[in-house]
Amino acid sequence: MSHSGSRGAGAAVCDTYSRVAQSRLPKKYTDFSRLAWLDLDSEAGQEYWAAMNLMGEYAAANHAVIHRLVSKQLGAQVLAGVENHHNFAWKEQHGGREVVVHRKGATPAGAGVLGVIPGSMADPAFVVRGKGSAASLNSASHGAGRRMSRTAARDKYNFRAVQKDLLTKGIHVLSAGSDEVPYVYKNIHDVMAQQQDLVSVVARFDPKIVKMSDDGRSED
Repeated sequence: MSHSGSRGAGAAVCDTYSRVAQSRLPKKYTDFSRLAWLDLDSEAGQEYWAAMNLMGEYAAANHAVIHRLVSKQLGAQVLAGVENHHNFAWKEQHGGREVVVHRKGATPAGAGVLGVIPGSMADPAFVVRGKGSAASLNSASHGAGRRMSRTAARDKYNFRAVQKDLLTKGIHVLSAGSDEVPYVYKNIHDVMAQQQDLVSVVARFDPKIVKMSDDGRSED
């Protein structure tokens, strides 16, 4: 299982068009602070929509390369795969009209749609099939969700100590950061129990080897 965002390129797209939106915000809305928008019928709005979707394709391509190379090294045959976006926007039909659904911290869960809901580097992820709940706009949670900010996690936890503890539990962490340790996430089993009306579990994935980007700090 891999996770790959659009990273720097995606952040640049977001920053560029956020600035464009801010520059075009009518003065009567200046009290909205960072809230700004672009009309999708405008040239800038169409540019942003195309750029956002390109970044989604870029992230998906990263996944494909990772899976292809790892499978090759393992000498494994890929029988099936599941890929889904989160923190993304889609044009969909709801209530008889076309709307834009922005799933922040959420992922598509339309009827029969396969998805992945991860826990943490020490907790299981679940392959799920959506039930198509209209009340949730055909959505489910993207994962366990954080219960502690990255800054608070870096201040509280020592990655090396956590790494040693996880090794005793049979989980080999090659690299990661203290901002991603298991304790900063909610209990994935509680999260799954709260969305049984949104998805059904198809399979469970238990981590054994973990490779993540570190948090840029050197810890002894």
